[in-house]
Amino acid sequence: MIGLVSREEKIPVAKKAGADHVLVSTGSGFERQVRELTGGEGAQVVYDGGGSATFHSSQLSLRRHGVHAYYGVVNGNPVFRPADLPSSILLSYPSVVDHVPTREALVRRTDELFEFIRKGQVAPFIGGRYALADAARAHRDIESRRTSGKLLLMP
Repeated sequence: MIGLVSREEKIPVAKKAGADHVLVSTGSGFERQVRELTGGEGAQVVYDGGGSATFHSSQLSLRRHGVHAYYGVVNGNPVFRPADLPSSILLSYPSVVDHVPTREALVRRTDELFEFIRKGQVAPFIGGRYALADAARAHRDIESRRTSGKLLLMP
């Protein structure tokens, strides 16, 4: 697994989360490094929460028929034409509502997640706590890429 972080100090967090290799980039231009790490093939899947800043490089990091799972618009929505997609890649915009459409599915998925946590297979990382009144500051910190992990808004 190759992780991408925006700052050097986030490398240990990515390693602890399971990344074998960690690249540092504040936007585009990381595709060459991904290709080097994959022997020129490119990644099978890219999970991209970086918004327009990482959108194109994520696609160029993929092998033929790779999957670009684009789930985030932290830094704005990209503008593109379907004909611009390289290497016959597949573009997906996964949404929680589609993967967890019912209350029963939510309970089942939540139970699975907490079982992973109990077994030590997943270790949630809380990167910060903010008073609910400071929600705007939390959003600014996310947008500036100063944060790592999950942020909690406390009542």
